[in-house]
Amino acid sequence: MKTFILSLLVIPNIAFAAVKLPLEKLKLPKGFSISIFAEVPHARSMAQSEDGRIFVGTRESDKVYVIQDGKVQVFAEGLSVPNGVAFKDGKLYVAEIPRIYEFNVPAKVTRPLKPARILAQTFPSDGHHGWKFIRFGPDGKLYVPVGANCNVCETGTEYGRIYRIDVNGTSKEVIAEGVRNTVGFDWDPLTKDFWFTDNGRDMLGDDMPPDELNHLTKVGQHFGFPYCHGKDIKDPEFGKNKDCAKYTPPVVELRAHVASLGMRFYTGAMFPKEYQNSVILAEHGSWNRSIPQGYRLTFVQLQNGQPIKVEGFVEGWLQNDEAWGRPVDVEVLRDGSLLVSDDKAGVIYRITYNPQGK
Repeated sequence: MKTFILSLLVIPNIAFAAVKLPLEKLKLPKGFSISIFAEVPHARSMAQSEDGRIFVGTRESDKVYVIQDGKVQVFAEGLSVPNGVAFKDGKLYVAEIPRIYEFNVPAKVTRPLKPARILAQTFPSDGHHGWKFIRFGPDGKLYVPVGANCNVCETGTEYGRIYRIDVNGTSKEVIAEGVRNTVGFDWDPLTKDFWFTDNGRDMLGDDMPPDELNHLTKVGQHFGFPYCHGKDIKDPEFGKNKDCAKYTPPVVELRAHVASLGMRFYTGAMFPKEYQNSVILAEHGSWNRSIPQGYRLTFVQLQNGQPIKVEGFVEGWLQNDEAWGRPVDVEVLRDGSLLVSDDKAGVIYRITYNPQGK
């Protein structure tokens, strides 16, 4: 079996052996190829600065990393579940569970930094679905989700929502509710509409309910949780006497328990035309299904805001019901290639396209 050996990047204060990953087991469409971009322990959410640096949050460590000048360095440490990262106007925002830090980012990071301030807006401290994915929208606001603090329950007024905040003020507006747990969202480059993934509840069997890809068309829409799942599945406990037609259904019902996380609209020029302004999302993979599924990237081709194709894009992290990698987030680089973080393998991959490739 051929394996690919990663060259060890310079990472201050970190010592670990180069890992071996069977990249040849990953299946991509014709013309696409995948390689290792960087080794980043526990790599989760990614954000990109205007000058092309990549910032990487983690969930299983206390660190945030920056990739600059071909090297991986610790950007900040001593944090608690710093999953979410977002960059804007020379500042990096890092989300812990209950709070968001603002860091001033120098032209070159030479040592771990301390935050400049903590934003005024706070969030619940519950660990259950508490880790954050954050991004700035076209309106300049920072979007912050608060997942349900349970597998399935009535969440009250703080949980199961997506907020947007003004980082320079104290505004905190609910834009969506009935959302069990989103760890990935983006904006349609054509319409500027908000789209997000959502993880379905557990313990309804192997094939129910589906994960979701959702489209917000009006501020304040309710997406059904905990009463309805997918397009019309009533929850056996909380869905009694509820009309699922009153809630906003998903645009795409994904497979059950795939743990759909990061998603992006592809806005680069490298990939074929069918990928333009369509969605690529990461399925982190099931944990409570008798036969595992997910552990792949999925492509959702859209036309006028409607799906015309949903299919696997990169598969092979799952082999004989055992996963050697788990994709988390995706990020489009300026050259049109695609980065993919993997918190199990501890790497970031880069996907490229060459029409002359095999």
